[in-house]
Amino acid sequence: MELVKAIVLGIIQGLTEFLPISSSGHLVIGSRLLNFQEPGIVFEVFLHCGTLFAVILVFREELLKMLRSLVVSSAVRRSDPELGHYFNWSVQVVVATLPAVVAGLFLRNSIDRIFDTILITFFMLAVTGIIMVLTKFIRDRGAAVTWPRALIIGVAQALAILPGLSRSGSTIFTGMLVGINRETAARFSFIMSIPAILGAVVLKTGELLASPPPAEQFVNIGAGTAAALVSGYGAIVLLLRIVRRGKLYWFGYYCLLVSGLGLTWHYFGAG
Repeated sequence: MELVKAIVLGIIQGLTEFLPISSSGHLVIGSRLLNFQEPGIVFEVFLHCGTLFAVILVFREELLKMLRSLVVSSAVRRSDPELGHYFNWSVQVVVATLPAVVAGLFLRNSIDRIFDTILITFFMLAVTGIIMVLTKFIRDRGAAVTWPRALIIGVAQALAILPGLSRSGSTIFTGMLVGINRETAARFSFIMSIPAILGAVVLKTGELLASPPPAEQFVNIGAGTAAALVSGYGAIVLLLRIVRRGKLYWFGYYCLLVSGLGLTWHYFGAG
């Protein structure tokens, strides 16, 4: 692994994990363009750790309130509407995570094979582009996050395991589709990414322990992880501003462009 390539892929991961343009899709494409032959899933897990630290830093106040809501008594929560709200979010994040847990446990081998297929990535980027463009036409209805809505958003997150289908884009779009305010949907999407990322790490822990990367690669992996943290932090702040302005469809045009260029290259230029 070359240090510069690791940093470049770390930046790609950080920017695309939270921007609705698919981190997995860009990592597949970036690895192919850079001729980066490091085992994809192993390196991606470390990069996801960088983005995990980024989302914890941005939402540290909300996360602390969610944790506090879990340890206080129900009487305290009833007397404090804010704590009650964050307790509900804690439960709803768990509910939203269940579909991804099921997909991760039962589809692991299939998912690993899919990550080797760049054609699927280009098609899924087109799907991401379409749903992002459609956000332009969805009106905010001010619905609250409830456990049935959280479960529907969780199904969208599970489907986003496919490379090229953006996790943040799919979950924000689905949240808006079921009536949740776009900024609330974005914040919920970011926070529910935490157990999803942790789950990905846990699923691969045994594999990493059984066949860890060579020692000389840890410096490069660390550099890529740091790059993912910094760029991920910036991406979250940027996306929240764009969400408030109702401009998510900008990312749709970008994804459709990348998909179109990729499919053209695959069918007419790859040979």
